Amino acid sequence: MVPSKFAYHKPTTIKDAIALLTAHGDDSKILSGGHSLVPVLKLRLNDPEHLIDVSGIESMGGIRDNEKSITIGANCTHSEIANNAALKEHAPMIALAASMIGDIQVRNFGTIGGSIAHADPAADWPAVLLAADANVIITSVDGNRTVDVDQFFKGLFMTAVGEEEIITAVSIPKTAFNKNSTYVKFPQPASRFALVGCAAAVANSDGYVTEARVAFSGVSATPFRDGNVEKSLKGNVLNEGSIATATASVADGVSVMSDHFAAENYRKHMAGVYARKALSALS
Repeated sequence: MVPSKFAYHKPTTIKDAIALLTAHGDDSKILSGGHSLVPVLKLRLNDPEHLIDVSGIESMGGIRDNEKSITIGANCTHSEIANNAALKEHAPMIALAASMIGDIQVRNFGTIGGSIAHADPAADWPAVLLAADANVIITSVDGNRTVDVDQFFKGLFMTAVGEEEIITAVSIPKTAFNKNSTYVKFPQPASRFALVGCAAAVANSDGYVTEARVAFSGVSATPFRDGNVEKSLKGNVLNEGSIATATASVADGVSVMSDHFAAENYRKHMAGVYARKALSALS
């Protein structure tokens, strides 16, 4: 199928993009890399009359290494993120996850802003950003607001972004747990989306876990942190025994998805397997 007809706009500033979004409201959609939106348009699952292409807005690009955080522009491609030295040093799971998305064509054009705005439950970014304690910067006519990633993903393809708002950046804090972090996934062979994706970040003091953040994509309709796993790890030495104990209850109490790719029981089992893989890599 091909998309319906639409008017194409390419603003050069965030202010102009928001003005277009405000003017056209529900009849408009934001386009960045296009790897989330264009397939939806082709299937006519979304049918906007106006497409606002923000890919040329310079202020929404680039990766800035700040004193206490790293700011990733919403227009940054997965490839840019995967190859960034500051992210590799201070939050390796961010760069690692970016390197595992799709294929090289997808990584060269797809953007972090577009991906998280789409909020596909099998996308890689949600789990990684949850584990990283990231913040999402959202801009409207009233200015910027910062949303903690724990409050950003609201459900299946649902986020905290309002109708006349644009995601403009993502901020990753420089923390001890982010410096010791990783991401692993069980990919769907064709799309490379995560049937199960697990991001883990662990801080230690004198060999004992002081903070653990373990998050999943692909398991439920909404990405989530597993509080039971995190609580079990805290205060213990991260080793084979503590990891086995902590991951025995992975996704307990969570509504696990079941589809033609993976049944509920299998997906839950693999969540445990990949949680152990991630945590073992950090021990």
